[in-house]
Amino acid sequence: MTVTQPETAAVERAVVEVPTIATPPIVQPRWERRLQQVVLVIARLTLAYLFFANIWWKLPPRFGCANNFAFPTAAADGKLQVNGSTGLCYYIGLESFYAPQPRRILLADLTRIGGPNIGVDISPLAQLNAAFLNGVVIPNIGVFGYLIFAAEAFIAISLLLGLFTRLGGLVAIGISAQLLIGLANIPSPFEWEWSYNQMVLLSLLMVGLAPGRVFGLDALLRPRLLAAAANGNPVARIGLLLT
Repeated sequence: MTVTQPETAAVERAVVEVPTIATPPIVQPRWERRLQQVVLVIARLTLAYLFFANIWWKLPPRFGCANNFAFPTAAADGKLQVNGSTGLCYYIGLESFYAPQPRRILLADLTRIGGPNIGVDISPLAQLNAAFLNGVVIPNIGVFGYLIFAAEAFIAISLLLGLFTRLGGLVAIGISAQLLIGLANIPSPFEWEWSYNQMVLLSLLMVGLAPGRVFGLDALLRPRLLAAAANGNPVARIGLLLT
């Protein structure tokens, strides 16, 4: 059977003229968006308050340390000798003291149901952390004490005001990860690892979700940064990444 040219044209028109069914746009309910915003602000303020509440025992110039910046050390019998240390010196000393011992995180004990004891060995990281503390931080505690205090104060202010919250989140990840490596699951005083795990995760959310854009100063700052970045201002472009 031979198809003539007029018949071919008719078929083509029929194909072209088949109506398409438009998919209606999915509109997020206003209450749902408000709920997301409220939860995000609560998470931001909670992390801000966590750092705010924990800077007061490491105030300069002593940073909570006693006995001329004494640090805990290992006694002759291998036990922890506190040396009257308190504050920042005490916890830095704990990180150093427990570093040689095996350390695991993300523990899940399945032995009661005949399974394994699951965990991630961070002993090499803990030992590397202790080497840095012993070789750099402890001999220069007067300098690093100010740096640690300033970093934690910046996190609290940044997240409280919603100002440069991605930068605040990045600094919070660094502080939280260092504490996780140095202190999680040490035996005495026992430091519950999920306290630090959740600090890291909450800090990660601050970087990914940029919560200062919701009821924060970043929401006011970004339009100005966008305008300046559009004019080729490199500082404004960096500012956009940090808000």
